[in-house]
Amino acid sequence: MRDAIQNYCRFGIVLSMAYARCADSEEAYLSSLKKILVDPYFQVVELGSLPFPMIEDTVTSMVKVAHCDMTFSGHSLLFSQKLNINSLDEEERQKAVLILKRGIDQAYSWGCETFQFLSRQYEKGKQEAYLQQLIISTKELCTYAKQKGDMTVCLEVFDHTIDKKSLLGPAPLVRRYAQEVCKEHDNFGIMEDCSHIPMIGESIDEAIDPVKEYIRHVHVGNTFISDPNHPSYGDNHPRFGYPGSENDTQYLSAFLQKMKDIRYLEEGGENILSFEVKPQGDEDSDLVVANAKRTLSDAWKRVR
Repeated sequence: MRDAIQNYCRFGIVLSMAYARCADSEEAYLSSLKKILVDPYFQVVELGSLPFPMIEDTVTSMVKVAHCDMTFSGHSLLFSQKLNINSLDEEERQKAVLILKRGIDQAYSWGCETFQFLSRQYEKGKQEAYLQQLIISTKELCTYAKQKGDMTVCLEVFDHTIDKKSLLGPAPLVRRYAQEVCKEHDNFGIMEDCSHIPMIGESIDEAIDPVKEYIRHVHVGNTFISDPNHPSYGDNHPRFGYPGSENDTQYLSAFLQKMKDIRYLEEGGENILSFEVKPQGDEDSDLVVANAKRTLSDAWKRVR
């Protein structure tokens, strides 16, 4: 494409991935956040539960001063307490819903436009029962969010068998789930991440076509799944072109082409396209972010 991709979307980035050491101290967090906020390339910063609650006012003030938008990831709320939003144990399911409702409260207080969560583990042969529990939980979250405003609730599709081993998962299952939730709720959507597609074992078309009308948020990144013994194996989001990894310029170009074909990316559009990339080993965060921006620019040139 000759037109700049910035004319087709808003760019975002997952702060805690790109600057993984931001959790080392309050100073490190604020310094990392500032690097994103002073870069006009980014219109959106993706945050989550803060490692240092005392800096909450400073964080939200910085984002507002920079005239940037925010989204809120509720993933860590589930991870930290090992809760399953689609648990067959009703008490655990309700605990997971409650903690995500608290996350929705926080997201609203910050002024976030999207709240994100994910499905959790399942037992083989019982996927249908887990799916029904997930639908119940999601409807509760959507109802709760709707009562407070117009924030979108998004489920992120993860790997099904490799790392997070989430119920959703494979596109046919995601479609059934989204259809059911959207019968009653217009504040719900699916988040796709091109780094998770190879982990599920689907092609881009197989992952996107069944759910294209439900996609409300998109991440771009890479994954390493060629060697289970490698430290980067699984959902670790290495830089594009990382040795032995799955996604580089050509794959990203094909994914961007698909996003344009389904009109998620369209001229004058405001949909979010966010990088989720993470330094591996002793790699420098700034260089990894530069890698992502450069790779995306090169990939976009190949889009028709």
